[in-house]
Amino acid sequence: MDGGNDESRTGIRFREVWRTALPVSVAAAAALFAGGSVDLVHRHQREANKKHDAEAAAADTTPAAPHAVVGVTRAGTALTVRDARTGAALGLPVAAPDGRRFHHVAGDGDSYVVASSGAGKVTFHRLKLAADGRPESLTDIPAATIPGASAPWSDLAVSADGDRIAYVTYKGARARVDVVSARTGARKTWTTGYPARVSSLSWAGDTLAFVWNPVRRAGGGYTEVRHEFRTLDTRGAAGDLKASKPVAALPKGTTSAVLSRDGKTVAAGVAQRSVASVQAYSTATGKPSRVVWKQRLDGLITGLDTGDKGRLLITGGDGRLYAEGAGALPGADLADAAW
Repeated sequence: MDGGNDESRTGIRFREVWRTALPVSVAAAAALFAGGSVDLVHRHQREANKKHDAEAAAADTTPAAPHAVVGVTRAGTALTVRDARTGAALGLPVAAPDGRRFHHVAGDGDSYVVASSGAGKVTFHRLKLAADGRPESLTDIPAATIPGASAPWSDLAVSADGDRIAYVTYKGARARVDVVSARTGARKTWTTGYPARVSSLSWAGDTLAFVWNPVRRAGGGYTEVRHEFRTLDTRGAAGDLKASKPVAALPKGTTSAVLSRDGKTVAAGVAQRSVASVQAYSTATGKPSRVVWKQRLDGLITGLDTGDKGRLLITGGDGRLYAEGAGALPGADLADAAW
């Protein structure tokens, strides 16, 4: 009997241990599962965050389109600033100084330089925008002055550092290119004895690029004979524009081209069959490399401008502006525009 009682007590103790152990085991298993699940979720979250951070980093390296376009009204009496995506006016127009008319505008990355003409000289002003794109201030650049007057064929470009301003004036059909320092007023001048239009000024370091368009008389005006992209080392001596070097002969219908900031690529615009194409050329070989942008356009490309982020702005003969990466904007009331 004592042996049977011992077995009975042993069975009771085993059942008690099992009853006690079972909840603990289940709880432990549940805890392990929960812990594993939380760790799995955290691992997925970390991987998702890494992917998001990588995508964000990649997005940060993509040039962003400038958010504002500055235009000169056709009458030259004011500057207007428009949102590059919607075309909506940003702030009120900025009036030209008394006795002067605005003619051209160019961006230098942090602000805009505007050329005005009057009283036998061309002067320059700096327009700064607020963070929301609205005009903040317009100040004179007193050191920078060029003798003469603006003409329909005049053109403007500002170096990336905002100091060197290049401007084209004319005596008859003969061009004169002046490069003047905004800081010191020091000026160099290059001229030509040939009737030609000098257009599409652009900078890459000390190199000033332009499209050389020889002209001949036709009817009551002039017609351009050919279009050649050339570069001028502004560190050299002033004098004749023949010191410039040919880079590429541009195909028929191409009147606007600009140099990339690194000086390696020419972007040239041509419109055919209601399509505007921007073709890249190598400055090393002068040969076309690739088409960088195509845009529906009913008319000619009358201007091409490079923003501080490398994005292009097409001025169309249909009265619209086409901003790369942004959209089409109204421009029929503008004589010149930049971003």
